[in-house]
Amino acid sequence: MRGLLWWLALLPAAPVLLPQALYARRATLRLPIARGAREGLAGVGQTGRELRLLVLGESTVMGVGVERMEEGLAAQLARCLAERFSRTVRWQVAGQSGIRLAGLLERLPELPEEEPADFVVVVLGVNDTLGLTGKRHWQEGLGRLIDAFAGENTRVLLAGVPPVGHFRALPRLLRRMFGWRAALLDRWARRAAERKGALHLPVRLPFEPRFLARDGFHPSAAGYRHWAEDMVEQYLESLDARKDSSPENAEAGSMAGPGVRS
Repeated sequence: MRGLLWWLALLPAAPVLLPQALYARRATLRLPIARGAREGLAGVGQTGRELRLLVLGESTVMGVGVERMEEGLAAQLARCLAERFSRTVRWQVAGQSGIRLAGLLERLPELPEEEPADFVVVVLGVNDTLGLTGKRHWQEGLGRLIDAFAGENTRVLLAGVPPVGHFRALPRLLRRMFGWRAALLDRWARRAAERKGALHLPVRLPFEPRFLARDGFHPSAAGYRHWAEDMVEQYLESLDARKDSSPENAEAGSMAGPGVRS
């Protein structure tokens, strides 16, 4: 019903939104993907089994908004995990600037077959918001993506859809309409994650100038760091909630997923 309401609101606003969209497309600063290797290590020298982190998705996965991949989301997540679990974390990214869910699903067979990751983080939604991906395709596609990686020793974390309504690079009416659309996709993503046993992590990034890149669209290095810290914090909060609500987990309360805090 909410999706239908959005389309009903879009139709009368379309004559105004279309010129704004064309203007935003021409005027928005286009930043390149970050330089550097698409994989790396964090927490080198820590004892215990090495953890593996795979981060999949759109431009934020590719470090758009910062100069080097070491400042981007995946490397920042790896550092946060290494700090919290006192483990070495091997991170890797797979994605493309501008990619949508359907495109990422098509690229899954191209991913190298390696040892399963302990954490798979999926970061999608902005391009599917702007590209008007429908509810059914969005939820079914996310389900397929989660199924492709879920396993006994793998925790799939689904990053929330960023609140497009806060993207100051977009004109006001466009921000309002697509902010609404992004919230719908985020709601549908949370439901897909719940059905598949993945963990949905809402975006709780303060949209202040210091957390945004020059384009007003992507995070800065400080923004990626804040986002990574909050994702790890939400993950740990979910473990505490499971421990409190499940008596059989009482002795395993410090567990951060299979083998993470052994």
